[in-house]
Amino acid sequence: MYEPIHLVIEVCMTDARSQAIAGLTPPEIGEARVREAWPSVARSPAIASLGKLLTRTIILAPLAWLLMALVYFGKLFPFAATRYTLTNRRIMIRKGLKGKPRKEVPLADIDDVRVVTDGNSTFFRAGTIEIVKNGQVVLSLPGVPEPDSFRHAILNTRNAWVPGKASTLPFIAASAK
Repeated sequence: MYEPIHLVIEVCMTDARSQAIAGLTPPEIGEARVREAWPSVARSPAIASLGKLLTRTIILAPLAWLLMALVYFGKLFPFAATRYTLTNRRIMIRKGLKGKPRKEVPLADIDDVRVVTDGNSTFFRAGTIEIVKNGQVVLSLPGVPEPDSFRHAILNTRNAWVPGKASTLPFIAASAK
């Protein structure tokens, strides 16, 4: 009666011993998700601008909410579900319910990460993150909520897991502004 429980505990302890720090998985062992973000309404600049303008009026604000709700909840539709995923190996745009990677950049290829803001960024607390390789933007993530903290997570993950990249930029605390 107690043997299956004993075996489960033994397996879990074996897995825990293979990691130097519990919860951290080196890229050589396997890919582990570090952070994930779902795009905000700011991903669609025209809808975001119109929604922002209409919310300033009392009468048209409900129309703005309805319009922006279509875009906001549209990211959850089975054919259009989009999310940005950072792992210990790469940053990627995943689409669909299963989250198949559509575009990706290995952490080793990232030279810099920029946050691009527009007139809607402050209102929606979102911005576009650009991944830079050799001076060229190789991946753009529009409408990332709280883009500065996501940028820091990308750079810190790259510095932690890619040999030789740690010396290019200092550690940036996620709470830094």
